[in-house]
Amino acid sequence: MREKNSKQLVIDADVARASGSRILPHPTAKHCRDFLAMVSSLNYHIVMTAKLSKEWTKHASNFARRWRVSMETSNKVCAISLSDDQVLYAQISSTAKSKKQVEEIEKDFHLLQAALATDQTIVSCDEKIRRLFARASQQVDEIRDIIWVNPDRAKEEPIAWLQNGAPPEPHRRLSA
Repeated sequence: MREKNSKQLVIDADVARASGSRILPHPTAKHCRDFLAMVSSLNYHIVMTAKLSKEWTKHASNFARRWRVSMETSNKVCAISLSDDQVLYAQISSTAKSKKQVEEIEKDFHLLQAALATDQTIVSCDEKIRRLFARASQQVDEIRDIIWVNPDRAKEEPIAWLQNGAPPEPHRRLSA
């Protein structure tokens, strides 16, 4: 069971993939590892849908696999089922400017659905899909307030944001 003050975060598999091993000197790997470590140490919960779980299983680094097991062992994984929301998908995909963008939206639409079903917070390194969803949020009110944080963008201060309770700051909203 989730603690009263604990937020649920939808963490994209790209963070799991990018986290690499501890001996990897790449800054992105370190940023993602540090972020994941802070998530568990500050008692956050992660959201797992069937699709997200498959992506994590397929793409996670060894570090991320161990981290996920520790989160599961600590009962910090919130498994949810999503229903097919074709109306919302149609609204969002109608904002795409190309077939490729529609495909990208379709691939990551489940992140939006999971966020809407929980605490409306997505953690992802994918700036391309963030921009597509941000543009869609200008026309689709339902996703305007979703918070998006990139653990690899130092200027977003993702660790400080977690330490501060992951508040829904206006500049982190898709509509910002």
